[in-house]
Formats: sequence, structure tokens, C-alpha cells
Amino acid sequence: MISDTPSTSEDSRAGSEDRMSQSPGTDTTAPDSQPTDMMPLESVPADEWRKMQQILLELFSENIIAKVLRVAVEALENNDPPTVYPEFVPQHGDRVGKYFLRDADFWTCGFFPGILYLLRERAARYPQVFPYLDYEGTTVSSSSLRHQLAELCRTWTGPVKAMMSRTDTHDMGFIIQPSLRKDWELSSNEDSLHAVLAAARSLASRYVPKAGVIRSWDVLRQADVSITSMTDDCLVIIDSMMNLDLLYYASKHLADSSLADIATTHARTLLKSLLRPEPTPAGSNKRHKYPLYSTCHVVNFDPHTGGIKQHRTAQGYRVDSTWARGQAWGIFGYAQTYNWTKDEEFLAAACGLADYFLWRLETAPLCVEQPTASDGLDCQRTMGRYVPLWDFDAPVEDESKPLRDSSAGVIAANGMLLLSQSLATLGDATLAEQYQLAARRIVSDTLELSLSRERAQLVGDAQQGNTITVEDVVPGQRFDSILKNATANHNSQDHDRYSDHGLVYADYYILEFGNQLLRMGLA
Repeated sequence: MISDTPSTSEDSRAGSEDRMSQSPGTDTTAPDSQPTDMMPLESVPADEWRKMQQILLELFSENIIAKVLRVAVEALENNDPPTVYPEFVPQHGDRVGKYFLRDADFWTCGFFPGILYLLRERAARYPQVFPYLDYEGTTVSSSSLRHQLAELCRTWTGPVKAMMSRTDTHDMGFIIQPSLRKDWELSSNEDSLHAVLAAARSLASRYVPKAGVIRSWDVLRQADVSITSMTDDCLVIIDSMMNLDLLYYASKHLADSSLADIATTHARTLLKSLLRPEPTPAGSNKRHKYPLYSTCHVVNFDPHTGGIKQHRTAQGYRVDSTWARGQAWGIFGYAQTYNWTKDEEFLAAACGLADYFLWRLETAPLCVEQPTASDGLDCQRTMGRYVPLWDFDAPVEDESKPLRDSSAGVIAANGMLLLSQSLATLGDATLAEQYQLAARRIVSDTLELSLSRERAQLVGDAQQGNTITVEDVVPGQRFDSILKNATANHNSQDHDRYSDHGLVYADYYILEFGNQLLRMGLA
């Protein structure tokens, strides 16, 4: 734990480095190794459970598909084929409510096509949750909506497919998998599978053997740092764990174990270099099956020796703080890695990261809770406890509206849902239930607090049966993204700083959570 007062002293940095040097799995406080109650999430009153389930129905609402379709159509105006892609939606200023479009080569370009494919998956496999127009006076069928969605998927994915040979980025999983892997799995499109496999080889080309890692960034430039040498530096970030899934997937399709070996080596190296063992919280009566871990954002290796040169943060509050989205990437990435390898070391890492994330949610300042309207329960409920602050250690600048990152919460929830499946397979039903419940609570709280109140709806044309349009439920009230309250980057030293907005990958991961519930038979 670090103090609430910012510290940049050498002692503070040294303390962070000492924690980084402890090997994963070594916790000096020796938490009880037996599975026990993890968090106060394991027992939910019936009324609260019903309310949570009611809120989660929003994951499958018409509002979601209407918003996505409108953006998909309007953003193609003077942009077909796309050269810019939806990234974030300002909540303040002149452009409030409308997507800001980012150049196609930016790392987030794959998420909007991925959102379209998540809706297409619902249309094909889960028609019970896919809205179609059957209102009085319209003749539009679900087939019209499916056809329009399929065309939009193809249009938005074309330029992404062309990026399969990029070797200038480690984000090939984020760029390629959300749309092209889904297209292969839904339609058996061999061209899409080819792109996925080519992207995996491109990612593997960034492997640095001496360091045992895939290089994440070629440079890091901020107000206080300029790391630009490809010869003397090797920058790796915790986010990189999310791109390993691409290597494992391609390894199986190609029967090429070298891709999986690279992924596993990278994951093991980050266990020792970016995960920080955390002590059991003082005074806590909760016990954990696995040691707790927080994460550092950036590590710089010597590419010749594999030695660690330094740790940094590029998007968190400071080097020894816990940036919420970095912690979430770690949870999900190690859960995926365990799912492929069945190596308990990775399961322990994912669970330890998840437990620490949940503990930081539970112990966040009281100002994160906001009152919600009375809904018939015996007492006044609050919302916001499970929507994380952007960095768990950053000072709260405005207690009336603490700065959050809704994307971090829904990413972590996806990781916990995957963990629940893995633990259920291992026969640990208690811990599996706890993670599933934690994931549901995070997402339901996020929907209650951060769902955009500016709703959209589908409209059919009685005269032109194949025409589908979108309109605001309340005329003039529009907000393009599904969620608000995301924070892409609030680091004070960064040159590209923006916060408190809608964000395309927040929307992607909340839709993915809904689809995963459907795949598990839980929705």
C-alpha cells in the first residue's frame, strides 16, 4: 500500500522496485492457502439479486443495437472505406455526444468492428436477445436487420484485415481478433482465418529472446521521459498480456508450438517483472486462496541481457500506484493464458490480481458511492462502489464526481467471468461462484451508474419495408457510446491526456460480457 500523499522520493521508488523483485507466489504474510470466503460478494439478498438481474437485461436492449448501427452508418460518410475509426465520445465541450474518429492505424481500430461482430453473433446464435422490428405499421423483419449488420461488418473490417502484416505494433490481438476471428468462427471465412494467423506471426516477430518478452512499444515519450532506442531498450506493458491469446489460438491452428512457447515465456517474464506481491490488508478478516498482486504498467528491459533497467507508468498516476485498467488487463490476460496452458502459476496470478482489484473496489473512498432513486427496497441503495477509480492510488480531485474508468471495470469483469469457468472445471465451485457474482456486480453497477441516459431506438418504414433508421428516444438527446465515465489516460506527464468520456473498448467489453453470459447459458 502507498500513502494518499504523492511521493516521488528515492525511498518510494526503491520500495516499488523491492516489491517488483519478489518472485510471484512468494507472499511474506503467507495468506491461508485454503479456499475461503473471498470478498463480501458471496451472499446476495434475493431482492438485490433480482435487481441486479433486471439491470443486466440492459446488455441486450434495443438501445445498444440502435446506437451501434447509427454510428456504423454515419461514420462512413466521406469515410468509405474507413480510414478513421470510432475511439471516444466527449462528455464535455463542443463535441459532446459524438464519436471522435481516430486514424485507422491506432491500436483501438479493431474494437468497433468487433462490436458489430458481437451483435452479429447474437443475431446468428441468440435470436432470443436480438431485437427486430415488429411494431404496428412496420413491415421490417429481422432478416433486414441482419443483412444490414452483415454489410456493415464487411465494410468496417476490410481495412483492419489489411493490417495483418504489421510488425510496428504489439496490439495485433486487439486489432485483428475482435472482428476477423469472429468472422472465421461465425462464417468459416478462410480469408479471415488467414488474416488471424498472419497477424500472429507478425506479433511473434517482435519477440526479444534475451529478454524473454514481446516488445510492446518502440518508444515512450512523455514530458519527463524519452525512450527511443530499439537497440538499448525493450519496453513492455501489462496490456500486452491481452495479445497472447492470438498466439495461442494461431499455434493450435498452425500446429506451431513456437508461437505458444513465445506467449508462455512472455507471461512468465511478466510474472516476475510487472506483478507486485501485496500483503494481506492489515486488519482484514478475509482470507484468500492465492497471494494478492498489484501491477506496474511499464517495464524497460535491456534487450541484450534481459535485465530490468527501470519501471515506469505511462497512463497511471505514478510508477508505484495501481492503475485500474492495467490491473484489469492483467486479470483478463492471465485468465486467458491459464485457459490455454492449464498452468496453475497463471491461475494463481489471475486470481491474485482479481482479489486485489476487488479489495481496492471495496475499500475505495466513500465518495465513490452515489445515491440512486428508491426502487422499492427496504433501504436506500447506492451505486458506484464497483465502478473503479481511474487509478486506485490517485488523489480524488473532486469528491462530488470522482474520476473513474468504467472500461477497467468491465474488462476486469470479463476476466473474472473466464476465471469462474476455469475454477468450475477444476471443481472449485465456491470460488467460481464468487468470481461470477463479482463480475455480475461490477457490470450491473457500471450499467446503473455509467450507462448513457441518452437512449436510441430502431425505426422501421411502413412504405419501405427494408429501411431501418435510428432516432433518439428523446429528440435532441444523443450520446453515441453505450457507457460513460471511461478514462483513456490521465497521467499528468503524458502528451495525449483525456478522461471522463465514452470509450469504444468500454463498449466492446461490456457487449462481450453479455455475449459470454449467453455462451455460458447464464442469460
